[in-house]
Amino acid sequence: MQDGFLTVSVLDNATNRPIEGATVNIYSNPQEGERSSTVYQNLKTNSSGQVTGLTLDAPDIIFSQQPSDVRPYSQYTIEVNIDGYETVVVDGTQIFATIESRQNIPLIGKTRCRNSYSRQNEEIYDIGDNTLYGNYPPKIPESSLKTLPPPTGFVVLDNPVVPEFIVVHDGMPEDTSAQNYWIPFKDYIKNIASSEIYSTWPEQTIYANVIAIVSFTLNRVFTEWYRNKGYSFTITSTTAFDHKFIYNRNFFDTINIVVDNIFNTFIKRPPTSRQPLLAQYCDGKKSQCPNQMTQWGSKDLGSQGKDYESILRYFYGEEITFEKAPIVSGVPVSFPGDTLQVGSTGKYVKTIQNQLNAISKAYPSIPKVKEDGIYNDATAESVKTFQEIFGLPKSGVVDFKTWYEISRVYVAVTKIASLNPTI
Repeated sequence: MQDGFLTVSVLDNATNRPIEGATVNIYSNPQEGERSSTVYQNLKTNSSGQVTGLTLDAPDIIFSQQPSDVRPYSQYTIEVNIDGYETVVVDGTQIFATIESRQNIPLIGKTRCRNSYSRQNEEIYDIGDNTLYGNYPPKIPESSLKTLPPPTGFVVLDNPVVPEFIVVHDGMPEDTSAQNYWIPFKDYIKNIASSEIYSTWPEQTIYANVIAIVSFTLNRVFTEWYRNKGYSFTITSTTAFDHKFIYNRNFFDTINIVVDNIFNTFIKRPPTSRQPLLAQYCDGKKSQCPNQMTQWGSKDLGSQGKDYESILRYFYGEEITFEKAPIVSGVPVSFPGDTLQVGSTGKYVKTIQNQLNAISKAYPSIPKVKEDGIYNDATAESVKTFQEIFGLPKSGVVDFKTWYEISRVYVAVTKIASLNPTI
């Protein structure tokens, strides 16, 4: 066994604000023939709603570097309770050796939750296996480029746009009993990548897989694939049609940072197509998919030192190009294009200072700063504290990934986003 790491973040589901003083208990999920044990008991969340610095046993990293009958991650049950909220149990949080895992746990006031089943006054969320280890139906092949509907259809955009939310149908398309979840776009991509690849893989392999996931998802958004079939959602959670989405699963820092860096990057097949490529893939071991990416194949190429562009061109063709969605909807101000750091001045610095001060009302450990448009040492320290809480590199500078993470949290805690957004 090796050490894996965990941060638990507890939030009020209605306000997206952290909950201080919640009790967190962590139990091991036993393998067959073993007994569960208490790993941590009566931990208390801090002013940011977090319990940090937890070390947990995980299988040796070698088991995630090649197909194996050994499950390459350990599983734990996390129980959270505090007066005034329903107790929440997350069953199956996954821990990989050497990797920081982050488990967000939303708490709901003492009412029934529609998004889970209740038993003995507990809200219980079961986290399924990663698709590389578990048994899921293979993707049904389809055309990688779609015929767009006529102008009277739903598509009205000239270029792909990153939406604020993805509406995920948690079941087969025709299953009217399945729940629809409104998931922020970045969180959706992190969820899929955490569910379908291993966080211990080479960084360039993770980049390649994340870009394929983004491209596939933006194709569904741009073509309104399901809405033009009469459905009220963007995408499904079944691997037969789309990607595996697992509600309330944990994410991994190696994946989070990659997604934050390139969540608006997608693949195009020139010269005529406007739409993102529907970048289909399979694992390459349990199922085969000619002319598409195989996940284990992408891992092998990453281990050989190939960069993500080379990996993706190997599978999807040398002619593909990489583009960035020019607009990110649902944020107050788009990234200005230049990194903000000590010495920067102007309106974009003032925007960040204003947003950090608003966020600090919910996260008081983030120091308030003067909103003067001057990026000084105090602003850099405030940014560093924000980055530490939300799992970003503690650089103290506001680059693309930090800008949009500050925007996301700002929108979440100030509730300026519409409660019923339209995709």
